Amino acid sequence: MPRLPLIAAAFALTALPGAAFARPQLVAANPAANASVAKPTRLTLGFSEALQADHSSITLTMTGMPGMADHPPMPIKGFTTAAAADGKGLVITLPRALPTGSYDLQWTVMGNDHQPVSGTYSFKVR
Repeated sequence: MPRLPLIAAAFALTALPGAAFARPQLVAANPAANASVAKPTRLTLGFSEALQADHSSITLTMTGMPGMADHPPMPIKGFTTAAAADGKGLVITLPRALPTGSYDLQWTVMGNDHQPVSGTYSFKVR
């Protein structure tokens, strides 16, 4: 019988990694992936858990402009990024409305597990 507690403990530990090592997941975005929106001045990202905002980063790149077939990717600069009020998101405030075109938004965030998680999605401004 002394082995029973060890077996029970080992079984319980197998259930922990999923909870202990959960990573933030993007659960909401405005504009959303593949959306076509009017000229935004603010972008928001919502995640499944609290973030360490000081270890988060956003890269916004204009990837296409109407009437310019050979438009090279152009990084958008001058915006600010702040933690959302609930700590589970980021608010990107642009200095002026985004011009018409297509964009890639790349994000990197860190949750309480101190492991960075990244993702990218695209949207269009009309």
